[in-house]
Amino acid sequence: MKSEINRIADKLVKAFNTNTFIKPIPVKYCKNINLANKLRKLCEDQINDETIGVKAGGTGIQALKKLREKEPFIAKIFKKRFVKSGQNVKIYKNTKGIEVEVYYLIKKSFFDFKGKITSNNITKFIKFMGPCFEIVGFRQNNKKFNYLGDICSDFGFNIRFIIGRKIKYKKLNLNNLKTSLESKKNGLRVNGNTNVVYTTPTNSLRFVLNKIKKEKIKLNKDFYVFTGSTVGVVPFKGKGLYKGTVDKIGSVSVNIR
Repeated sequence: MKSEINRIADKLVKAFNTNTFIKPIPVKYCKNINLANKLRKLCEDQINDETIGVKAGGTGIQALKKLREKEPFIAKIFKKRFVKSGQNVKIYKNTKGIEVEVYYLIKKSFFDFKGKITSNNITKFIKFMGPCFEIVGFRQNNKKFNYLGDICSDFGFNIRFIIGRKIKYKKLNLNNLKTSLESKKNGLRVNGNTNVVYTTPTNSLRFVLNKIKKEKIKLNKDFYVFTGSTVGVVPFKGKGLYKGTVDKIGSVSVNIR
């Protein structure tokens, strides 16, 4: 017989593949971040889809302090959940909102490097960068966010990733870039800053790359890293066009339906 955690993983994977929802999972798999990460990995290993990148989750410094956690978590990004700027995305009842982030495209040569990723050597692995959206939500019904493990255990809380135009990597002061999210049709305007993302998006990237090494994730080509929200999770106000902007990097858009 399968263990409880394997049965829960099966249910989450089925919900992930079919865009359906399950009953809330036992709180012990959310309250304990180690169990949450174990469940996440069990789920990810069952997905029959190409892994094209990795995200950082829970990168808000104040949120981490409030939840009494020491660091964010990582989760895989799958190809079927990945779209380009300007395309349509359908949302569901448990979709919680949208985030404006900075992404990086990392060279596959990273996987041949045996050392630790530091602030001094990280730039040699960055090929491109750009603005992006992450649309987030649960695969469980009536699920509230009480622990970091709530989002970690549920596939990292991700629904869709939308990337803006790639630009060649350039050294910027990423600890103080203004960002924004707007939907003119819905009268929405939210301002943010890159300094809320685990100090900086580059620091978040460093964290993700070292976690990839620790979890022994291996890919055979360049891959994406999504570094965390600069505006928090912003609830949708309605359908229509949403635009995100990161100062000096660019913009990204998605049509919500």
